[in-house]
Amino acid sequence: MTDYPSKLGLYIDGEWISGGGRDTHRLLNPATGAGQADLPLATIADLDRALEATERGFAEWRKVAPEARAAILNKAAALIRERADHIARVATMEQGKTLAEAKGEVIASAGLIEFHAAEGQRVYGRVLMRAAGMRSMVLHQPVGPVAAFCAWNFPALNVVRKVAPAIAAGCSIILKPSEETPGSAVEVMRCFQDAGLPGNVAQIVFGVPDQISRHLLASPVTKKLSFTGSVPVGKALMKLAADSVMRMTMELGGHSPVLVFDDCDLEKTLDTLVAHKFRNAGQVCVSPTRFHVQEGIYERFVQGFAERARKLNIGDGLDSASNMGPMANPRRPDAIAAMVDDARSIGARVLTGGEPGTGGGFFYQPTVIADVPLEARAMNDEPFGPVALIRPFATDEDAIAEANRLPYGLAAYCFTENGRRQNVLSETVESGMVAINQVRLTWPDAPFGGVKESGFGSEDGPEGILAHTITKAVHIA
Repeated sequence: MTDYPSKLGLYIDGEWISGGGRDTHRLLNPATGAGQADLPLATIADLDRALEATERGFAEWRKVAPEARAAILNKAAALIRERADHIARVATMEQGKTLAEAKGEVIASAGLIEFHAAEGQRVYGRVLMRAAGMRSMVLHQPVGPVAAFCAWNFPALNVVRKVAPAIAAGCSIILKPSEETPGSAVEVMRCFQDAGLPGNVAQIVFGVPDQISRHLLASPVTKKLSFTGSVPVGKALMKLAADSVMRMTMELGGHSPVLVFDDCDLEKTLDTLVAHKFRNAGQVCVSPTRFHVQEGIYERFVQGFAERARKLNIGDGLDSASNMGPMANPRRPDAIAAMVDDARSIGARVLTGGEPGTGGGFFYQPTVIADVPLEARAMNDEPFGPVALIRPFATDEDAIAEANRLPYGLAAYCFTENGRRQNVLSETVESGMVAINQVRLTWPDAPFGGVKESGFGSEDGPEGILAHTITKAVHIA
């Protein structure tokens, strides 16, 4: 199958559900603006059924041996690899990213599942030293049913990041992906289903986000909240979850600083950063956004960045000639345009872009802005789009102060050949993840998460499994 799925549904207790008089949400292709499918939305009765099933699923799944869980996870990963071309095409048609980016995302998702399959068999406790005849142990046990909420920007990977560690740890999960990118989630869940995962262990619901979050988080069945999305929505969910003191993993927004020093390999740095900045049209929580460049190379950096950005081809993500696809929905180009206009109005230099794209889709040109005042909206609120904001700095202390100025702390990037400076930046930049002289932050075996208002808790790595467990001390005399 090569086209977008014409039938989408809820997945509850092992059954795919659509129709039945349920309200629907019309899905748009971001490259054309045309409708391409209707998504059924869950009713309260659907949510109650999902809660009952997930409670039952947890009671059964927690007893399954870790190696048996791993076998299902590995089979699901194999199916995702086998169906990667189709899933990638679905992701491109509903989210807009280029097909090459979507394919990379799908393959990375399979790799993450395989990591969790293995790591789920290594959830070690420990035995403590005691006097003869006594024993003290520390156990890690599955926390229970999870309510997980996904953002739309990585429609396959975000789903896997929620489902894989939960079921590897022995939890059940109700997943609410974005209603704007449901097809990828459906296709990934079909892989888990076909791999033999019991239907009451992992389920998918779509609907009115506020209604679903309130209902799932108010239920005594739900023991953990996992959320990927914006800071305001994350704060609202945290308040709901606080009533039952449930465990939380919150991967919230960022506003990633990039510190570029005089001693960097400038051409290599530019090639790396331009490609990374406009990946997924800048709709990435760890996208490099605030570029702070040392004065000695500032103008060369600005001109080199703009020159490279002008060469990017913008178009339908299914077109192999496209370097950047559309934005994901009709709201995003307008939001970016408002930020660009604000920066321009207070003296920033727009070197390239700064205008919407042409055609019927949700396009916005790759945009490079220099000399951006600190009071510009885009320097304080996450743009989440194809906009690079560039400012000069003089000293190391100035750069670090600018990196730490905002209440966000998800990702940061630093480019310098000075080893002592690298060590100082690693220690002093306030961020959950720091990349030095490269841009990759997502590795299956490394924790992914932020500090300050960018959230808390980690996904991926051993930390992703442990986030779905409780710690219990047992003392025997």
